[in-house]
Amino acid sequence: MRLFLMATAAAFMTASEPAMAQTAPAAAPAKTKYSTAETDIGTLLDDPAAKAIVEKHIPGLTTNEQIDMARGMTLKVVQQYSPDEVTDARLAAIDADLAKLK
Repeated sequence: MRLFLMATAAAFMTASEPAMAQTAPAAAPAKTKYSTAETDIGTLLDDPAAKAIVEKHIPGLTTNEQIDMARGMTLKVVQQYSPDEVTDARLAAIDADLAKLK
């Protein structure tokens, strides 16, 4: 009987405690509009601001006569075909500038 009373008292005590507030999940960081790893070159070329950024960091790429063949590829994919021109440093600089676009 004594054990029953203790268990009942414990149940009442926990039931009367206020519910713990749940914290909202942290907001996901804002995703950039474009990236060199995920955005195809065609999309970048179709946006004048993005095209200017690519041209700034890799001069001549956007005017290359063969660029239309690469429209479906990303700059990261193209890097394997032209590693001396499409360097990690240039891709990082392009990504930094693309992140500034609204």
